[in-house]
Order: sequence, then structure tokens, then C-alpha cells
Amino acid sequence: MQRDSNSRCVAVSQRHSKGLLIIGSFKLLKALLFIFLGIGALHFIKADLSETIHRIVVANNFDAESRFVSMVLEKADAIDDHRLRIVSVGSFAYATVAVVEGVGLLMELTWASYLTLILSISFLPWELYEIIRDPALWRLMVLAINLGIVAYLLWFLKMEKRARARRAEAKAVC
Repeated sequence: MQRDSNSRCVAVSQRHSKGLLIIGSFKLLKALLFIFLGIGALHFIKADLSETIHRIVVANNFDAESRFVSMVLEKADAIDDHRLRIVSVGSFAYATVAVVEGVGLLMELTWASYLTLILSISFLPWELYEIIRDPALWRLMVLAINLGIVAYLLWFLKMEKRARARRAEAKAVC
């Protein structure tokens, strides 16, 4: 609320946060990725994963005798139907949380900002551990994105708190 030139109280429109739009869209894209991962895991239940990988290797003219292909085939042999079910359930659960975060952020709901902040902070120790254990550029990029999300949400929530206080003060005056 604000007073206009005639000393009347008028509502002031709020601007939408581009940062929340970007983070919310990122969360929804991540949810889509995990939905596809879950569907893929379900697809390979009762299927021969090693045979599928071998067909992909041959179709793309990879060296079927290479150490990398051998390692991938060895890892694929260790994946059973139970593990695929666990991966699919975990993927769908994570996708659900990411959809809730994404939609909440796009709707600029304060609880969604807090939820995303808490979840992002909770992954930081694990991400740091992974970087220390096995440094890789992509891990550093994931950490940087998460730190950026945390920093932005901390700033945004602080600004939102100040704006609410100003609106309450202005409402009391009007």
C-alpha cells in the first residue's frame, strides 16, 4: 500500500522474480530428467541390459573389446531387477519433490523457496565429499549451481522479508 497524490491508499504491484523463474524451470527440467530415468529403469526390468548395451556398442561402431565397454558391460551385469525397481522408485520420488519445488517457485510461494533452500543446503556436504573423493569438472559445476541457488534464495528471502515488513508498515499507516 502506498499513498497517491490525493492521499488515498493504493496497492503497489509486485515484480516477479526472474531468479525464481530460472530456478523453478531448472527444477522442472531436472524432474523431467528423473522421470525419464525412472521410466528407463522400469523399461529394463525383465530385459537383458548387457545385450542392449552390446547392440548400442555395435550400432555405433565402438570398439567392443575396449576397457571402457568391458567395464560398462560388467557393471550392467551387476544390475538386477530389484536394483532397477529401487532406481525407478527413487527417481520418481525425487522427480515428485523437484516438481513440487519447481511449481512452487514458479508460483513464487515462500514455502517453496524455503523448501528449495533447505534441500539445496542438505546436498552441499555430499557434493563436497564427492569432489574431495573424486574431483571432476562436472561435480564442481553441480556444486557451483547449488551454491548459486543457495546464495540467491538467501538473498531473495531476505528481500522478501523486508518487503513484507514495508507492506505491513504501509498498511498500518493507511
